[in-house]
Amino acid sequence: MPPAAGDRPAPQPEPWVLDLDGVMWLGPEPIPGSARAVARLRAAGHEVVFVTNSSARPVADVEAALAGHGVEARGAVVTSAGAAAGLLEPGERVLVCGGPGLEEAVAARGAEAVVVGPADPGPIDAVVCGYWPGVDHARLRWAATAVHRGARLLASNDDATYPTPEGLVPGSGATLAAVERAAGTRAVVAGKPHPPMADALRARLGDRGTVVGDRPDTDGLLAAALGWRFTLVLSGVTPTGDGVVPVPAVVAPDLATAVDDALGGRSPV
Repeated sequence: MPPAAGDRPAPQPEPWVLDLDGVMWLGPEPIPGSARAVARLRAAGHEVVFVTNSSARPVADVEAALAGHGVEARGAVVTSAGAAAGLLEPGERVLVCGGPGLEEAVAARGAEAVVVGPADPGPIDAVVCGYWPGVDHARLRWAATAVHRGARLLASNDDATYPTPEGLVPGSGATLAAVERAAGTRAVVAGKPHPPMADALRARLGDRGTVVGDRPDTDGLLAAALGWRFTLVLSGVTPTGDGVVPVPAVVAPDLATAVDDALGGRSPV
């Protein structure tokens, strides 16, 4: 006879990689129970790392946003901006088509973030694209020109959309498509589920773990690349687990339910 749920042995501690948009929050609003779920995982000995394809904000701002929702995250945030910057070499001149988070990551790598205007910016070694709500024609022009002149085209991620409380809005992939079309080439993408991010996580966390996310095409494929379990939550862009590829090991309405199921019942933590 199988043991009752309350008698199940506790799972061995292993890392949990959590997406942010659609898992921890929707826009500025926390998803109910997410902070409690993180606390419960940590209390059970599991390492929790927050891995986001968003490249818009500096890491400290992401950590502060999590802290504002009751989640300590110093040193536990991995962004696609950092993964993209890892493809650069110190000293390279980089045209950044993105926000402060991408600029910060480029500078931390020891590369020079080039600011462009109407004038020719001169030699560019790489163009790096991320979330770019302030897309402007001058920068698009020089990004494409730099690639035509031999610069590498890199991207933090190619997510077409991201979830907000008001619905889906265009993501990094939407503006990246404009640069790719104008440049006549495809970017090397660093974020989930692509090899730069998967390699960095494997080196940091090892060969076993769980990826929790709301997007099969990023979070699910990241889990597949790592050889980890994929837990799909329905609190973001994916409304149902029916027909999802890759097939998730677990489908749950939200992170709190997924953690309660994994650890055996609800905890007051």
